[in-house]
Amino acid sequence: MRETIKKKTVISCMVIFAILIFVHGFEAIVIRMDETVVGENFINKVFGILVFVVILRILGWKKEDIGFKKDGAVKCIGIGLVLAVISFIIAYSAEVIILKAGGHDIGFGIFTTGFSLTGEAEVHTGIGFILMCIFFNIINVVMEEGTFRGLFNKIVGINHSQRFAILFQAILFGVWHIVTPMHNLIDGDISVGAFVGLSVGYIILAGMMGIKWGLLYRMTGSLYAGMADHFFNNCIATNLLHVTTESGTDEMMIVRVMIAQLLSFVAILLISKKVQSTEQN
Repeated sequence: MRETIKKKTVISCMVIFAILIFVHGFEAIVIRMDETVVGENFINKVFGILVFVVILRILGWKKEDIGFKKDGAVKCIGIGLVLAVISFIIAYSAEVIILKAGGHDIGFGIFTTGFSLTGEAEVHTGIGFILMCIFFNIINVVMEEGTFRGLFNKIVGINHSQRFAILFQAILFGVWHIVTPMHNLIDGDISVGAFVGLSVGYIILAGMMGIKWGLLYRMTGSLYAGMADHFFNNCIATNLLHVTTESGTDEMMIVRVMIAQLLSFVAILLISKKVQSTEQN
């Protein structure tokens, strides 16, 4: 199996991905763990971590080989957090300006809630829910960064260029996120047309984020910068720190996320090109 994976890298990653997304979809659509008191689809993430650990053993690799490096971890986490904080300060500010221009009274709230395309996520208060949110988001970034930016990038990089490897894992990461609109379609919350539009949007947005985190991995040699930025996006800006108005909560969350991700994507893309140009000279 080791030689097969190393020779047929793209096919091997697609097979692994198919297994992972099947479990992801089964949990989200059939088991629906996010509708329980846990409020999170986490079984697929734990399963994903087990899968990439098994694949690492098959290939004879260590976790450090796919980016889980202890050396410089604190520095890389700091880089990711600075990137996320700056991007989201600008994004939250833009959101507030737009809402105020529309005559809304703005407030902020710290509570947990699952992300919903329809804006009907259930609100939970209490330190227990906040700690659960943090814990599950740590599991999430370990699995997604370890699998997409780490494992898939490393495997495909065996016989393909770094550019191809980054684009490949980013496309898979985009497809990974269509489970969310699929869930809403099955529940009748959105139409088929809306599902198609949201799926394309998800593939583009999540794919762009995948490229950004892939470039961060290439520049730092560590997954921790991308993990920190990923964690802040999911846990803080999506699940914990909310913008409230008299008419609802997080009505412009998708705009906030898009602004922050576009800003950070452009910043990392420009930095990456500058670093690459310097290395060539």
